[in-house]
Amino acid sequence: MKELVVISGKGGTGKTSITAAFAALGREAVLADCDVDAADLHLVLGPRVLETQDFVGGKRARINPAACDGCGTCADVCRFEAVRRTEGADAAYEIDAIACEGCGVCAAYCPRRAIVFEDCVNGRWFISQTRFGPMVHAELGIAEENSGKLVTLIRREARRIAEEQGKELLIVDGSPGIGCPVIASITGADAVLIVTEPTLSGRHDLGRVAQLAAHLRVRAMVCINKADLNAEIAQEIERDAEERGIAVAGRIRYTDAFTKAQMRQCSIVECGDGPGEAAEDVKRLWSKVNDGF
Repeated sequence: MKELVVISGKGGTGKTSITAAFAALGREAVLADCDVDAADLHLVLGPRVLETQDFVGGKRARINPAACDGCGTCADVCRFEAVRRTEGADAAYEIDAIACEGCGVCAAYCPRRAIVFEDCVNGRWFISQTRFGPMVHAELGIAEENSGKLVTLIRREARRIAEEQGKELLIVDGSPGIGCPVIASITGADAVLIVTEPTLSGRHDLGRVAQLAAHLRVRAMVCINKADLNAEIAQEIERDAEERGIAVAGRIRYTDAFTKAQMRQCSIVECGDGPGEAAEDVKRLWSKVNDGF
């Protein structure tokens, strides 16, 4: 089984639209949406949820007021200022659930053992069926953390399904940027396709994510979306990629067909009044990517 992860240096480059098109072209693949902080692949693929599970990303502290004597040790040792004094005589201190990082220092130092740790549900993850095959995706709660851990879980479940069903390809919509969820998205993958735009920021962000892929020893390819908006910078990006030893898998011209397709809940290669030039660009990109890993 091979695993292809579609990533970008920043959000809004068209990464998810291209992933959806690859799902339509690849057929018989297992899909995973690892952009857990802003998951939207489901908006195009319209999955039918088969299974829902809570995502327990860690633990959160809570003070048992019956055991607390108000000594204040927990407030003194908490470096995140998550422990605060409460008004009234019954309960001396409480823990701000949002500010708490779950580090456990307060519990370790509490002389009365009045602090307990409970599982923290950070979101939900789903196993679904789309018109193109199985899909694993998630919904991270508002302001919740541990997105890297959730990405790892999604990839693991997607690989399990692929192995059980004998699928030859796993297509992943990865997280943008270079942070923890991106590292969790691409570590151990067979190849990544970096989607960028012909802008100065797009060129800069491409360099950062390409450096990350090289550090993790994952083979990288580049796609320049909306390439005709600035031909000069598009050429500079191609030169940058060549210097880094990264293949340019394709260019996609600018079109509003992507938006129209999304409004109809389909990918650019499966709906519209005709194939369109950009749809043909995506098909050529898919062919080149398939040959590249």
